[in-house]
Amino acid sequence: MNSNNCGTSRLAGCQFTLYPMSDKFVDIILGALEEVDTSKVWKETDDVSTCVRGKMVHVFDVIKALFLHAAKTGEHIAMSGTFSIGCPGDSDADSYMDEVDTPLNETKSNELLQKAGCKFSLYPMGTEDYMDAIYEQIDLSKHRNVKVSAAHYATRLDGEVKDIFQALYQSFDSVQEKVSHVTMSFTISANSPSNKA
Repeated sequence: MNSNNCGTSRLAGCQFTLYPMSDKFVDIILGALEEVDTSKVWKETDDVSTCVRGKMVHVFDVIKALFLHAAKTGEHIAMSGTFSIGCPGDSDADSYMDEVDTPLNETKSNELLQKAGCKFSLYPMGTEDYMDAIYEQIDLSKHRNVKVSAAHYATRLDGEVKDIFQALYQSFDSVQEKVSHVTMSFTISANSPSNKA
């Protein structure tokens, strides 16, 4: 992921829930966590979700890696979450804003080939021309090695997981450089039995 943009030094975060559709869900989740290096993000898990915070490049790196390592089991895996940057109520106090931008999990993640479908929605806060920013990113997504299609209240991306997360990262990064507070909700699914029919 390209992390050279000026906005990437701001505190970002993602609150997400991983859903393995399997009776082995505990092993799948714990196995994925063991595979992923989370040392460059602040992380907290409760009975509802997990929150990771830090530099944007590291937050996206961890989320992508967790999903990929869960999905490589071959079980149907879904993940839903919300990325955020610039929240007025956020604080840098408990974040890991590592000086080095190199993603720790990217090399290992990129070795995993995994098709998936994803729906996402961008929410630029506090700007009247927010739809222009959204349409610009939907258009750009067409050039990111993913299939783009419309969905109710969202944009759908289909392709390799690494390409989907690259499109999400670039869209989020582009908007956050123009808008101080941006959130992006997403749901991604792999190995769905619906695709095997």
